[in-house]
Amino acid sequence: MSLFQTIPSRDDSGDRSRPLADRMRPRTLDEFVGQEHLVGEGKPLQMQIERDDTGSLIFWGPPGTGKTTLAKIIAGVTKADFIEFSAVLSGIKEIKQVMLDAERARQYGTRTIVFIDEIHRFNKAQQDAFLPHVEKGNIRLIGATTENPSFEIIGALLSRSRVYVLKPLTEEHIVVLLRRALQDEERGLGAMKLRASDEALGKIAAYSSGDARSAYNVLEVAARLTAGVSSNEVTDAIVQDALQKRVLLYDKAGEEHYNLISALHKSVRNSDVDASLYWLGRMLEAGEDPLYIARRVVRMAVEDIGLADPNALALCMAARDAVDFIGMPEGNLALAQAVVYLALAPKSNALYTAYSEVQQDVERTVAEPVPLHLRNAPTGLMKGLGYGQGYQYAHHVDDKVADMQCLPDNLRDRTYYHPTNEGIEKRIRDRMEEIRRIRSRQKSEQKPEPK
Repeated sequence: MSLFQTIPSRDDSGDRSRPLADRMRPRTLDEFVGQEHLVGEGKPLQMQIERDDTGSLIFWGPPGTGKTTLAKIIAGVTKADFIEFSAVLSGIKEIKQVMLDAERARQYGTRTIVFIDEIHRFNKAQQDAFLPHVEKGNIRLIGATTENPSFEIIGALLSRSRVYVLKPLTEEHIVVLLRRALQDEERGLGAMKLRASDEALGKIAAYSSGDARSAYNVLEVAARLTAGVSSNEVTDAIVQDALQKRVLLYDKAGEEHYNLISALHKSVRNSDVDASLYWLGRMLEAGEDPLYIARRVVRMAVEDIGLADPNALALCMAARDAVDFIGMPEGNLALAQAVVYLALAPKSNALYTAYSEVQQDVERTVAEPVPLHLRNAPTGLMKGLGYGQGYQYAHHVDDKVADMQCLPDNLRDRTYYHPTNEGIEKRIRDRMEEIRRIRSRQKSEQKPEPK
């Protein structure tokens, strides 16, 4: 028996043993809700589907936004053989077999569309197996992925496909879908004669985070809980029971992980304390490793605050130790304290910029020897070679600043650190100006008087 079966033309959406989300799956573009930027009137994907000329496609978006549904709609309108299989269940042997079948079918004038759910789970070798058949036109490939195709799909395959980005559904979209499911007697819950306010459905929509499948699952549970209620009304209390605990979209190794930490870092940098707390909460409540967040918070302290407020680093290190010491959930507050402090602290990237310039000079300039006067001379030989000669001990000099070159000759006038006027750095800036004046005075005093 083949693992690859053309999608049957019969409609089994009335099968009550199937989940509500599957029964209510839109069958045509007219039933499809959301993604107006792709399938709205005159939009590119809508026109490709209606012309039955989709080419190879990659659908990229969060769960429950319509990737598989769009593939099945294409299956319903195309005159090509439509083969569906999952990257979770299939290996290289199965891929080669279906490619061979597609090549034979093409010789008889039959087109083949291959739909791969979760294509990001295929490794490079498995993806390579599709490439020659896509190039020859033996198949049109449609892949669905929740991961960034730039990272998960080989460049050669990506360049031969058109990527369509699906957005999370809005709460309004999901309320429309839920209302439709309550009213549909053939495929949905209409036979149960349930009633639900827009507020109750809106709560389900809000908790689903743009995932229609998740919203349908909650509604199905709520419908069962309502079955024994005389009013037949899906109330807020029933919805709350059905929801139990919200499951947030989060993948510790995926793109959403990096999106959220980026949002947290940039909110802190922009001194937006409320946004900073929100993104921190999103990560912690979704199950992110608190020590990972603590490490990133320490980085924010040194990258975006620096010496404008030296206490920021100490506070973040203390928060890291608190998380390690008391654990969670109490450690959440230690991280929240650190994030609020960072968001409100004066900002400076002067140290970050200074060290970046040092790195560039180390990489691009000649690594000249350390000047002799800065070298220690623990042996007589080294002292005889001039090690330490000309060194001035700053504590024995007026103002504790010696007129002595400490950079190598090729960088002698280089300035890396430019403190801002923010926080403590304003005092540092004043001190640096004072040191420059002292050295300038020393140089003028050492100039020989004109004869």
